[in-house]
Amino acid sequence: MKIGKTKKGFKLPSSTVMLFILICIVTIMTYVVPAGQFDTMMNEKTGTEMINASSYHVVDQSPVSPFRMFVAIQEGFINGASIIFLILFGYFWVYSIMQTGAFSAMIQRLLAGKAKDSKWFIPIVMTIFALAGSTYGEFETIYGLIPIFIALSIALGYDALVGLSISGMAVAVGFAAATTNPFTLGIAQSFGELPIFSGLWLRWIVFFVFLATAIAWVMHYAAKIKKDPSRSIVSELDYSSFRLELSKDTAEFTAIHKILMLGMVLTVGVIVFGSLNRGWYINEMSGVFLISGLLSSIIAGDKAEKIASNFLTACSEMTVAMVVVGLSRTILVILQDGTIIDTIIYALNAPMKSLPNWITAEAMLIVQNILNFFIPSGSGQATAIMPIMIPLADLAGLNRQVAILAYQFGDGFSNLIWPTAACSIMCGIAKIPLGKWYRYFLPLFGIMFLLQSAFLIFAALINYGPF
Repeated sequence: MKIGKTKKGFKLPSSTVMLFILICIVTIMTYVVPAGQFDTMMNEKTGTEMINASSYHVVDQSPVSPFRMFVAIQEGFINGASIIFLILFGYFWVYSIMQTGAFSAMIQRLLAGKAKDSKWFIPIVMTIFALAGSTYGEFETIYGLIPIFIALSIALGYDALVGLSISGMAVAVGFAAATTNPFTLGIAQSFGELPIFSGLWLRWIVFFVFLATAIAWVMHYAAKIKKDPSRSIVSELDYSSFRLELSKDTAEFTAIHKILMLGMVLTVGVIVFGSLNRGWYINEMSGVFLISGLLSSIIAGDKAEKIASNFLTACSEMTVAMVVVGLSRTILVILQDGTIIDTIIYALNAPMKSLPNWITAEAMLIVQNILNFFIPSGSGQATAIMPIMIPLADLAGLNRQVAILAYQFGDGFSNLIWPTAACSIMCGIAKIPLGKWYRYFLPLFGIMFLLQSAFLIFAALINYGPF
């Protein structure tokens, strides 16, 4: 028998390998990039610490040694602990309910004789999550819900990419449009001394344009793979742990199943109420997920040993996601230890000082996209960069509202491409390799970037304000 050579194409490394490579690169950067800092001062109006835009100065180099790099990995996992536990407890809640068969029974009941109407599933779910991201700043808490929508998408004949798109991606689209997002828009406008949530009319237009574009993209892909499952980008991957076993006969949707599904709705409602009215964040949401998982197991009649077994199994299935979170945070720890974050911010902003105002707006968009690699926190980025962007906008004759629009665009969408941001975490939860995610999402990102550029030019030309 003749043995031929197998032709191998280029394959992106796994999320774990890619992040470790980036850790090595940023460690080397601490030897090459000059260390520098901005001075900070207290903003009396907002009560927050802010950067003095004219205070950048060089400081003594503090390179990160190879040993220190591995210590930073430990610290990265510690810094990411709150998100790691959010993922664990959120998935325990989801896994516990999936083990009861309630999902399977509900989906079979919904789809019995109505599979042709399931196309409405995508736009409805995406609109709900996009509104959550745009209005009250939903983002990290979506991590615990991603497995639910992957399971539902697979049950409807789609794949994990569709499930991640209608949940995680939809939230990010809404987060970028930021109609009333207090964690990004609210902080940025306070630094710009603008009325909070002013300029709402344009941001609602932006929201509906971005959402319609994202829905069209997902529905096109979903229709393609439903017609021919082999065209799924993740067709060769094993998603049996997410699969709902649906029999040909409609399963009984029992009273216990209905209570469990009602409990899911109540859980989400409690999280939304707590976020808006009690100032809850990741720790409190993790507690709600854990309580809901335990209560769901008890209602289903599970014994203590069964509950413990479900918890350990759920944790084991989220190992990749936990590692991704820890390694992502490691990159930020090294950049901080090497004292080069401020230098990078200073270098990115320096070329924008002498540009025409509308070009300045476009340059700000590019800078914000790059900056989100180093500071993936929306509120942290607003605190770090808006004190620099606002003076630059003033010097260029550009309304501050336009600079803030550039910030929210750059911060929102690049969360879905940078491995230091939400992208790696969501793909880890969904068990989607980064390379396959990029193959699916990068064309849409290009379309969205062009739309963002067009909106920024329009905003600059009309003097989008109030100032």
